[in-house]
Amino acid sequence: MTTHSTKQTIRTSLYASKAPLEWAITSNGTLYTAQIPIDENGDVVAGGIEAQTRQTLDNLKHTLECANVGMDSVLQVMIYVTDRDYLKTVNQVYAEYFEAPYPNRAALVIAGLAREEMLVELVVYAAVP
Repeated sequence: MTTHSTKQTIRTSLYASKAPLEWAITSNGTLYTAQIPIDENGDVVAGGIEAQTRQTLDNLKHTLECANVGMDSVLQVMIYVTDRDYLKTVNQVYAEYFEAPYPNRAALVIAGLAREEMLVELVVYAAVP
């Protein structure tokens, strides 16, 4: 049996990465995205974990809007941080962007991310019409 994917790219105004990736893909009612703390020039924002978390969540919000859904459509979030102590700040900022019922979530403390100056990255799954 062959299944046909309904995979579609979500067009955003986020910085066009030189890496072989799309900022968001939808398929069969789910949006898949990974978000990082970059600005419109593709630069990692300065200001530490709070500024980076806020930029990452702003990028997520923009991506979801481009898919015609809101933050309430988020089903699951995987949070990657490079220091366990960052989780308190991430949680504080995260709570400004989401309301109950909150998305399912996991947090991982890892040795590093793709860019050395990055402190946080989010992998997100959301429901789309």
